[in-house]
Amino acid sequence: MKIIDIINGNNPSLSFEVFPPKTSDNFENVLNAALKIGELSPSYMSVTYGAGGGTSDYTADIGQALLNKGVTPLSHLTCISSSKERIQKELQKLRSKGIENILALRGDIPEGTCRDNLEYKYSSELIKEIVDFGGFCIGGACYPESHPESKNSKEDIDNLKIKVESGCEFLTTQMFFDNNILYNFLYRLYGAGVNVPVVAGIMPITNAKQIKRIISISGNTLPQRFVRIVDRYGDNPLAMKQAGIAYATEQIIDLFANGVNAVHVYSMNNYEVAEAIKNNLSEIIK
Repeated sequence: MKIIDIINGNNPSLSFEVFPPKTSDNFENVLNAALKIGELSPSYMSVTYGAGGGTSDYTADIGQALLNKGVTPLSHLTCISSSKERIQKELQKLRSKGIENILALRGDIPEGTCRDNLEYKYSSELIKEIVDFGGFCIGGACYPESHPESKNSKEDIDNLKIKVESGCEFLTTQMFFDNNILYNFLYRLYGAGVNVPVVAGIMPITNAKQIKRIISISGNTLPQRFVRIVDRYGDNPLAMKQAGIAYATEQIIDLFANGVNAVHVYSMNNYEVAEAIKNNLSEIIK
């Protein structure tokens, strides 16, 4: 099933993300975790892909396993370190496994790499190639607090317009912790004429160590009410896990109530977190 048909439906959409192992010795553990999350009957599940392509086989295999269990997979595909020949092979692989949804990403530029020497510089170039290949529903990423490399929010939205004009059918946001940031972003996005559906990305923070890593990578703004939760419960792992799930659930309920009908949870292969959030919303997404 195509993701665009799922998120354009009348019912709220709740999806989860898993990431493949870096090495083969942990593949079965990750596959089992993904299939267990799939038993929660999510609207769909995304499977990430290493920027260097090292996990591409695992991405496709996990996607196919989910599909065989009746779960719609969304396979990530990054292009920054790939050649056009390799991308064609990846598309052939995904098609052969019955996968028909791709989240097209540029990926992080490897340190010390000269951008001028790369075959792909932007995700829009990858999107065009997937469109030419045919048969896939294509999603892209967006940043409610602007992409770290953008000079300002206008430039960021201009770049999103290029993605959409290239063939991107829906956007999934980077994590955010203040829903007002997303609402403001959507206002500016739609005002600029970018009218594709936007899936809100929610990251449940279940331990204090995640905060430092998230801030260093994405520079997310943390609202004071969330900072106080971490200050109060950060040293108590069980309490922090419970509080983090509750905070994420509250965000999702508010999003649904305000007309954002598609939410994607960055569940980090954690079945317990995915299950708790799904249970908290059992009547809302029934």
